[in-house]
Amino acid sequence: MKNRTLLLYSSVDGQTLKICNRLMDHLEQKNLVDLLAIDDFHGDISLYEKVIIGSSIRYGVHNKKMIDFINTKKAQLDSLKTAFFSVNLVARKPEKNTPDTNPYVIKFFKTIDWKPDLVTVFAGKLDYKKYPFFDRIMIQLIMLMTKGPTNTNAEIEYTDWKKVSEFGKQLNML
Repeated sequence: MKNRTLLLYSSVDGQTLKICNRLMDHLEQKNLVDLLAIDDFHGDISLYEKVIIGSSIRYGVHNKKMIDFINTKKAQLDSLKTAFFSVNLVARKPEKNTPDTNPYVIKFFKTIDWKPDLVTVFAGKLDYKKYPFFDRIMIQLIMLMTKGPTNTNAEIEYTDWKKVSEFGKQLNML
């Protein structure tokens, strides 16, 4: 019998969902996988053997609904095989692209009492043209402060797809 896996995500601009879809290429080989946005999940996680959570960053924090889900379901999550990945633009820098060096992942795990079996971080995508005016200005300001691209025509995908594939292989071994 195949394992049943929940791949739960929150994505603001679509890159986390794109990463989830790539992970599905690896997971479907050995698992029955339900891919759901946090806003669409109203089920019972005890139906799953594995729960994989992916969450993007916006203005320095992960999605509040995702944090609430983890805090509410912590006891159940602790009884399952679990993984977590964060998607953020800070991870575009080699010195900040691991769970131990990414400030958002470090901060996240200091604020919750959950320890998944696997954790990783992926760089996201910068696409100024896609952002609403306020977000574009704020992200441009953040990029200015972090020595990133500020050209509002910039569209740069920083995601390391080889790293995503490697993580997908690790998930199968969970």
